[in-house]
Amino acid sequence: MSTPSVVHRLSATINAEAHELRPALSGFLLFFCLFAGYFMLRPIRESMGIAAGVENLQWLFTATFFVMLAAVPLFAWLSSRVPRLHFVDWVYGFFCLNLLLFSALFLLQGENPWLARVFYVWISVYNLFVMSVAWSLMADVFDSAQAKRLFAFIAAGASVGGLVGPALSALLIGSLGESGLMLLAALLLGAALALKFSLMRWREIGGAGRHGAAPAESTRKPVPGNPFSGMTRVLQSPYLLGIAGFVVLLATVTTFLYFEQARLVAELFPDRAAQVRVFGTIDVVVQAGALLSQLFITGRLAQKLGVRVLLAIVPLLVCVGFIGLALMPSFAVLAALMIVRRIGEYAFVRPGREMLFAPLDAESKYKAKSVIDTVVYRAGDAVSGWGKTALDMFGQGAGLVAVAGALCALLWGYLGWQLGKQADRRVEVPAMAEVACR
Repeated sequence: MSTPSVVHRLSATINAEAHELRPALSGFLLFFCLFAGYFMLRPIRESMGIAAGVENLQWLFTATFFVMLAAVPLFAWLSSRVPRLHFVDWVYGFFCLNLLLFSALFLLQGENPWLARVFYVWISVYNLFVMSVAWSLMADVFDSAQAKRLFAFIAAGASVGGLVGPALSALLIGSLGESGLMLLAALLLGAALALKFSLMRWREIGGAGRHGAAPAESTRKPVPGNPFSGMTRVLQSPYLLGIAGFVVLLATVTTFLYFEQARLVAELFPDRAAQVRVFGTIDVVVQAGALLSQLFITGRLAQKLGVRVLLAIVPLLVCVGFIGLALMPSFAVLAALMIVRRIGEYAFVRPGREMLFAPLDAESKYKAKSVIDTVVYRAGDAVSGWGKTALDMFGQGAGLVAVAGALCALLWGYLGWQLGKQADRRVEVPAMAEVACR
């Protein structure tokens, strides 16, 4: 079989055009590196959260929010002074240094409870910033039509990384320890940075910056605006406010389920090693299900039915799941709902959410998006964490939480449908204009 034939077959398999195969694979590998590194460390984070006391999780969520609130203006300040071409270099370089520092600290004081709390908060900040910057990069490299076809496959790299990461953690924790896993995560983050260079080069040839595409701002200039312009951009745009509301509802549903999972796991599996195994098993099932959906369903579903379906179908399934949890409050039902919610988020909601940003300008893609992905998301975490605590005070158990979660999921689905309709229209208008110019 000739090389061109192989390229065309591979391209058709992932719903790409032949010239898009290499950047799509680069994006896939970039997310693989990020998620493999993160998911090696995630079971450590979850066990540290339980060790601090399930009743104290809302304090860790609140601390994460305030750290994020302080970090976002610094992030925006950096993006206003560093050319977009090199912005990811600075962010990922900074987090690589952080991982090296934590590696040394865990080697010296691995049992320190305050180090565990700091690491829990830090990795929650790290995860959102690193992933948000990666998706900003993808929205910058690919145009709207390419995003609709390719983002599902690129997100599949995250699912493969999410499968490999826990396996590496289980395989290597005995020989490398927590400190060694952090060093390996730093190496994977460096590999992701190397892949970024090839993506930005291709952007000018076949991506959003190519000749004849919609006018694109130069990547050799910093993102315009001041350190707080991302927040003001969100507040001034009904479209971005809608995305922020969507993220808050996503965080609320996720937090309700996360707290219930932590409570039940702490009750049923008191041993720390057993807790890590339970979290690891759920992670493997989630990533396998998400990967299959991303490879064979998501891109084609978005292309045929639009972004609105990606953003509405999962909230409706979660709403039904919450109703089931209210009727049968058990760990089996909760675990099934957690798995459906997380598969749906990785396979449908996250790619669909990132498609919302593809048609926007650089300031929205980097600064406004960062505010939504970090401050707004963690604010949703913190508020819903305290809301969950307040609901628990009524003493009605999981039933009341499930009813509240079902209502939030229903509103989440409605907002997703409306945002998706707007995004679909934004893609259709440029496509018609391009046809008219031919």
